Amino acid sequence: MKLSKRFTLLAAAAAFSASTAAVAAPTFINILTGGTSGVYYPIGVALSQQYNKIDGAKTSVQATKASVENLTLLQAGRGELAFALGDSVADAWNGVEDAGFKVPLKKLRAVAGTYPNYIQIVASRDSGIKTLEDLKGKRISVGAPKSGTELNARAIFKAAGLTYKDMGTVEFLPYAESVELIKNRQLDATLQSSGLGMAAIRDLASTMPITFVSIPEDVVAKIDNAAYLSANIPADTYDGQSADVPTVAINNILVTHEGVSDEVVYQMTKLMFDNLERLGTAHSAAKDIKLDQAAENLPIPLHPGAERFYKEVGVIK
Repeated sequence: MKLSKRFTLLAAAAAFSASTAAVAAPTFINILTGGTSGVYYPIGVALSQQYNKIDGAKTSVQATKASVENLTLLQAGRGELAFALGDSVADAWNGVEDAGFKVPLKKLRAVAGTYPNYIQIVASRDSGIKTLEDLKGKRISVGAPKSGTELNARAIFKAAGLTYKDMGTVEFLPYAESVELIKNRQLDATLQSSGLGMAAIRDLASTMPITFVSIPEDVVAKIDNAAYLSANIPADTYDGQSADVPTVAINNILVTHEGVSDEVVYQMTKLMFDNLERLGTAHSAAKDIKLDQAAENLPIPLHPGAERFYKEVGVIK
């Protein structure tokens, strides 16, 4: 065989091999959630099971400190999809340093508005805490520092005329750890931002008598952020909770970044809405995800892949 012909055959073989490798390259979809005892995590696991249907997809679910960490990781390209609170998403886009964002995170793109988080302030019955004012001098946990939950705590306390200095002790701990400390009489109360029926509060309510602390409408009205809306935790959401509890709701947003391909985001969006019933089985909070509201009131631009899906189903004209 002539050398030139051998060269041609080798080049063709190499090109074929390279193209085969490119075709076979997996599509990594890392879903950034929150603590394993919260709501983000089980819904993230349910989504990952659906995303395995995407051709060549390799999915993973990462437990994190939730909103602020998730958005920072997305900006750095260390995830493809993340759950985050709407107020944190707006702060990330605008680079609000007090919220944990030193620079604007302009690579972020929205996939869907999902279900509301409810601020749930629970105290041991023995603590005597019944109102926000009663938190003065008490031991409370408010979530990880500069997490979405902790930012919610600061906003609500400010509107109620309170600061951390008014409290006896302030701990910055995730859901499950906070609950364990209340069980052990080492904390009096915890503020948690989550979907309704969250595992950690269900566990606490089934273990000991607790009190849900109301956030009245006049306090909500003083919060300088349009993402905070008055809402109720419906009666009987948790054991021993016989009446509605006035509180604050903040919408959650599924977020991606501009580096994820239009086709992958289109598939992720479609598979989520095609399988809402299964997501609701993973956690009841997902039952509040509504297709007709998914593209409304988003504080960042929609990803083109998600926009394509919403146009296809008539949500966006």
